[in-house]
Amino acid sequence: MTSNKKQMHHLWTRLRPLKPWYFFALAAVFGVIGAFALRDNNLRMAELRDAVYAADKSGHGVEESLQELRSYVGSHMNTSLSSGSDSVYPPIQLKYTYQRLVEKAGSTTSEENATLYSSAQKYCEKKIPTGFSGRYRLNCIQQYISQHGSAATNIPDSLYKFDFASPRWSPDLAGWTMVLAILSLAVGISLVAVRRFVHQRAK
Repeated sequence: MTSNKKQMHHLWTRLRPLKPWYFFALAAVFGVIGAFALRDNNLRMAELRDAVYAADKSGHGVEESLQELRSYVGSHMNTSLSSGSDSVYPPIQLKYTYQRLVEKAGSTTSEENATLYSSAQKYCEKKIPTGFSGRYRLNCIQQYISQHGSAATNIPDSLYKFDFASPRWSPDLAGWTMVLAILSLAVGISLVAVRRFVHQRAK
């Protein structure tokens, strides 16, 4: 037996106990654990998303629940809340918060305009003291309101629509088990190739 074959034979005796299927089995185990961890990540995201919807509807703790959801999605795999290219609307819309702000702005404007109309009447009564039922003061009142009135505040609804993207990989249970699954699979495949090569050279 030549020196090279002796070395290969010695290496083969070392490699022979290392069965590739050990690593394939590990890869399968880690893969299953990783799949369940990814599912748990997604379920947790759904819980936090529902909490945002509930807070939006009740009007309490909206910012806190939204921040918690944003933080979780940004640090965990398989939790993306991104609209994507084929989606028309962002996945998170605080419609109740937006409606409340619009109604409040409209109510404030209505109150201001009511006060303004009263001021316009008083101004025009002094400016035009005569006129049956005040019809000659109508143009004066309209002009006063147009000069001093304010329109309802336009609130962009885009400020209350959100989408969050999750990372491709995260250092949590799902991320690390996926890494271990890939490494175990790579070692198993490499071991198959090395064992075959060494076994052929040792013959």
